[in-house]
Amino acid sequence: MIKVLKLQKAVIAIILGIICLIVAQVMSSNHVTGSSYLLGLSGVLLIIGALLFLYPILFAKKVDNEGEEVELKPVAKDTLDEENSSVKVK
Repeated sequence: MIKVLKLQKAVIAIILGIICLIVAQVMSSNHVTGSSYLLGLSGVLLIIGALLFLYPILFAKKVDNEGEEVELKPVAKDTLDEENSSVKVK
């Protein structure tokens, strides 16, 4: 699902934000200067990751003509078609 909706960048941003948060907390406990800058960077990365996760929801296309139903349409349907064609039904 992450590959289909192209959310790899969001996952990477969240992981980097968490790593920066952990490093900032370790630096803060050891009284190293500059830990507040790293904590700020962690916050920025977490916010960017959250916004990237919201991107497919905000720009979803309406499927129903009456406007009652909204579905997420993956951009890359070729990968799903290739996976479905490789599965043989007996």
